[in-house]
Amino acid sequence: MTEWFQSTFLGYGFGWFVATTILILLIALPLMLAVAMIIYADRKIWAAMALRRGPNVVGPLGLLQSFADGLKVFLQETIIPSAANRGLFLMAPIITFTVAQIVWAVIPFGPKMVLADINVGLLYILAASSLGVYGVIISGWSSNSKYPFYSALRAAAQMVSYEVSIGFVLISVVLWADSFNLSVIVEKQQGAGILPFLNGFGFNPLLFPMAVVFLISALAETARPPFDLTEAESELVAGYQTEYSSMSFALFWLGEYANVILMCALNAILFWGGWLPPVDWAPLYVVPGIIWFFAKILVFFFIFSWIKATVPRFRYDQLMRLGWKIFLPLSLLWVFLVSGYLMLTRYSA
Repeated sequence: MTEWFQSTFLGYGFGWFVATTILILLIALPLMLAVAMIIYADRKIWAAMALRRGPNVVGPLGLLQSFADGLKVFLQETIIPSAANRGLFLMAPIITFTVAQIVWAVIPFGPKMVLADINVGLLYILAASSLGVYGVIISGWSSNSKYPFYSALRAAAQMVSYEVSIGFVLISVVLWADSFNLSVIVEKQQGAGILPFLNGFGFNPLLFPMAVVFLISALAETARPPFDLTEAESELVAGYQTEYSSMSFALFWLGEYANVILMCALNAILFWGGWLPPVDWAPLYVVPGIIWFFAKILVFFFIFSWIKATVPRFRYDQLMRLGWKIFLPLSLLWVFLVSGYLMLTRYSA
């Protein structure tokens, strides 16, 4: 599409700009719609596991409940505490929301279906997603209130702790795939299981433990239960969001769920074949790759919601112990195991 716009009267530079803008909108707008639907699905799953109905009034089967909630917060008044730092207070939700959006630039939805197919896509995701903690810290500090400030400190420690183990997990994947490019990582998973007809590093016994570590770390990185210590209502009211209202609160909400969908997508891309079907069988490739990719995202989101509905919240010392004393040594050990195995097999000659 970019080449077509550049070949028109728009010229090379402006044609590239128009094509890129359209591609960005084709990702950002459906993502916002997906966030609305995923919130609805989240509430329905929780309700079903508690033998309740969940949203069922607004629209058919309650499908419009998220849009009604969005309209409600849009019409509310934005209240800024008198003692807050006004500029930073308003900037924090914008940072959180923006960072949650820009990471999707390198996510491949299918073969050659990616906005920016860069060779360091995985490094870009690590760098951009790490910026999300700034929105949380700034919101907690600028609110000039003790509960948001406690939450911001918790969030900073929690995100840094689990980003370390996530980094070592990703090193194992990069070593096996021999690339930082997400499209290449997906392509290398074709027939990469313990049986040659299985697609996905997750089917490899050497990488499956890292798939489990990554899934649990993703829950902690996005502050999902049982690791939602930043929003523990019994201790911190609503955490770093306590003083927020109206659309500033909604931006935090949208950013949080966009990050959840991102982590579901990364689980699918890094370990379970991305757009590839689970089994390397020709008839399954008739189904478009983007359908397989979305199906895997939905499976992982169901797992996220299932865990929220069934697993009690960790204490903060348990959270830190899991990250530093279990996941960090385990993921570091696995880097040595994977690199040693590859040296003995792939690079021994």
